[in-house]
Amino acid sequence: MNTLFKKIKFSKWMIGLLTCLPMGAFAAGPPQPSALSFPIAQILVVIIIFLLLAIVLLANVLIGTARFKITEEQEKKKSNNTSNITLLLVGIFSLLSMQAFAADNPETTVEKVTNYGGLTAMGYYTLVSVVLLELLILLVLIYNIKFLLRKQRDSIAVAETETAKAESKNSFKNWWNKFNRLKPIKDEAEIDLGHDYDGIRELDNRLPPWWLYGFYVSIVFAGIYLFRYHVAHSAPLSKEELQISLAKAEEEKQAYLKLSKANVDENTVKYLTDPSDLEAGKQIFTTTCAACHQADGGGLVGPNLTDDYWLHGCSIKDIFKSITYGWPEKGMKSWKDDYSPLQIEQIASYVKSLHGTKPKNPKEPQGTLCTDNSSAPAANADSTKSTTAATIQ
Repeated sequence: MNTLFKKIKFSKWMIGLLTCLPMGAFAAGPPQPSALSFPIAQILVVIIIFLLLAIVLLANVLIGTARFKITEEQEKKKSNNTSNITLLLVGIFSLLSMQAFAADNPETTVEKVTNYGGLTAMGYYTLVSVVLLELLILLVLIYNIKFLLRKQRDSIAVAETETAKAESKNSFKNWWNKFNRLKPIKDEAEIDLGHDYDGIRELDNRLPPWWLYGFYVSIVFAGIYLFRYHVAHSAPLSKEELQISLAKAEEEKQAYLKLSKANVDENTVKYLTDPSDLEAGKQIFTTTCAACHQADGGGLVGPNLTDDYWLHGCSIKDIFKSITYGWPEKGMKSWKDDYSPLQIEQIASYVKSLHGTKPKNPKEPQGTLCTDNSSAPAANADSTKSTTAATIQ
């Protein structure tokens, strides 16, 4: 900012200097004609005057804009120092201009210097230099004015932002105080109850509005809850909700079990006791397995399935494995491509249920004696006698 102020003051004494240069340029002895009598000189002088007026106006604008940024004390100090320098420089340039245009022998000078529309070369170039100098000063003034205006706009924008932040902060603070109904420290004497204990004073502060309204809302909610659950019975109580959730969980469990039955292998297979599963297994056994084992499981080409002797194990897992993968070397094919794991589990459960029954034409025992603690109960009344008979066989 100090540099800018120096430029402004510099423009002042440059204006004074410009006013002195033409006087020095036209200083001549009495025998010479007036330089202003030539048209080109008059044109240049008019241009100089107009540019000088423009410089004065822009300088005043620049000074007025700069006053917003510079204090009065700085202006006084700078003006005093700059005024002295200005007077000194103006005097020097005035002497130089007078010496430049003063000639001891005017007639000799006119003969040697080239004529420019009636003006000497020195006078012409001096006027043109003044015009160029004024144009340069105008550009400098315009640049500084734009710089100051831009800087002032930036400072105004920053000030507006800070003001907006302060207002928003104050508005939130006012809202918070009103929301909590806080009393200023200066008004605490009005709510002091006079109870002082160890330097702690008791104040009669009112409850915050948000707490009071929350309490009122809870009272209304309690009334609605009481009417709905204990008077109108339009919603289930906690015990009823538990029973409903348990029933829903049981339904989901059954649905899961139905879906999980298809995901069975020799490690997860279980003996099915549901009559529908055994009936389904019987239908498949009668259609597919009776050709080798007879419909009652007494055995034909295949072994007897009702006694205690088994070729490949008697557990439900062993039976499931035999049906799934088969025993090709003994003439039994794999049925995993023909039936699903659930169907094979049903067949295995039905075969397991044949243990202990009494077929019409039982085949002699084959394999080794096998006892399974998880053996299925007999399918009919004759099964109670089958274990002993099979063992004797």
